[in-house]
Amino acid sequence: MTSEVGTRVRVPKMAELVAAQLRRKIIRGELSEGDALPAEAALMAEFAVSRPTLREAFRVLEAESLISIRRGARGGARVQPPEGNVAAKYAGLVLEYRGATLQDVYDARTVMEAPCAALLADRRTDEDLSRLRSAVAEAEHLMDDPSAFIRAHMEFHALVVELAGNQTLTVLNGMVRHIIDLANWSHVDLDAGTPENIRANRRGFRAHVKLVELVAARQGEAAERLWRLHLEEAEDYLLRNKSMTTVLDLLG
Repeated sequence: MTSEVGTRVRVPKMAELVAAQLRRKIIRGELSEGDALPAEAALMAEFAVSRPTLREAFRVLEAESLISIRRGARGGARVQPPEGNVAAKYAGLVLEYRGATLQDVYDARTVMEAPCAALLADRRTDEDLSRLRSAVAEAEHLMDDPSAFIRAHMEFHALVVELAGNQTLTVLNGMVRHIIDLANWSHVDLDAGTPENIRANRRGFRAHVKLVELVAARQGEAAERLWRLHLEEAEDYLLRNKSMTTVLDLLG
């Protein structure tokens, strides 16, 4: 479909074009993590731009967390790999603006994470099982320390998604987890060590142990059912804090 006559077409600024070229090199791995970008004079010559234009391109990439800049005589720009937490923080802003509830976020996690348990059971390797069992063993040793236990608990959930092997789900789930992890910490601050908290932790730990058994047996459907129930129970427990019902309550 052609554009209407008279429609204005925005021409990208030169700094945006330079940033796009450097961004592409980072994404394709032509520039690796920790690499220093070439000297400003070399880049100015390569792109035929002025120093202010080049520095504006740097600011674009720095805002995207693709480079870090050290000031001073021994400073310069160095490459950073794309991190999911950048997208997660922006997603949090969008959800705040849209008035998303915490229940909405938890429901989204269940939709994404439960099928990952089935994927993991179907695809798991011996190394995957070893990592899962190590994570469970670590959490067991932390049962008497609510703060350390909830950290291990959250890391196990992230590990399940990671080992499922779907990169898109890993990134999307990471965006949701940024919010859920904050909610978990807030809840720990409220009732760490209470009888209800202890019961919830033990029940959650048993679900983790059972999941590893189902993954080891390659029982994908059963693993998904178990994990969905576990996530729903966790949601019910964590949403009992009525002081926070929206993402804005949590992040605002």
